[in-house]
Amino acid sequence: MPHATWLEAALNGAWTRERQPRIPVTVAEIVEDGVAAAGEGAAILHFHAYDEETGRQRDDWQPYARIIEGLRARTDAVLYPTVPGAPTHDPDRFAHIRELAARGLLEWTVLDPGSVNMAPLASPAKGATYANAPPDLGAMAAFCAQARLHPGYAIYEPGFTRAGAALARHLGAPTPIYRFMFSEGFAWGFPPRPHFLDVHLALLAECDPGAPWMVAGLDVDLAPLLEHAAALGGGLRAGLEDAPLGIEATNAALVRATARHAKRLATPGEIRAALRDLPRAAATDGAWRMTG
Repeated sequence: MPHATWLEAALNGAWTRERQPRIPVTVAEIVEDGVAAAGEGAAILHFHAYDEETGRQRDDWQPYARIIEGLRARTDAVLYPTVPGAPTHDPDRFAHIRELAARGLLEWTVLDPGSVNMAPLASPAKGATYANAPPDLGAMAAFCAQARLHPGYAIYEPGFTRAGAALARHLGAPTPIYRFMFSEGFAWGFPPRPHFLDVHLALLAECDPGAPWMVAGLDVDLAPLLEHAAALGGGLRAGLEDAPLGIEATNAALVRATARHAKRLATPGEIRAALRDLPRAAATDGAWRMTG
């Protein structure tokens, strides 16, 4: 039987409709898009919650709970929300994650093990810094170990792999899922070329051999990577969070096009079973800290 490919749909991102007009924003829209993406083969659904009046991202636990409960009622997909790029009204960027986990609504969580400048290639002096300080990462990795949540790492730069593997190892967190991020619109990381994916994989083989991984990105067409990634046993991600800005396609159409590159798609049950079978690192240190 051919390898089963993990397929994730990233439904909206933090773009707002000014930059990505087709994203779902309301709870009902996100649920409908998620159900449609699952119907096209996405076994994992990722989403950002929005304030339905302002159209801006909102990271309280309540809208995420409504989204998760709405999706759970209609699909068996693995579900996980985002973490805000900067503190909002709550200085704890992970407060909603802790609340959702306490309510039994999470299986894994975003935990990006590094900081990066989100600078557009067209105007590299603009943009903002996506900052993840080591003490915050350590506290959240410890929470993942306690709550048995798998960290989902966005790997914007190769050093994120090294830091993320060390973070999980030191804190005894469940095996992370590594998402290698590519872009054509931003000045971080690599463009979507197979040989750059090979570089990521060579480093992962040294740092965390056997860990699950997938290809993803922002403002990017991942088509040049999809067959190569699937053939190597990696997961694929599709959706309006990752797609080129201004695209007219729907989430369901993007997932359908990506699914064609997999010989067989994994079911949510197969993904959960694979995660249960992964070894869990033993904690080697009670604290995560920078050393010089």
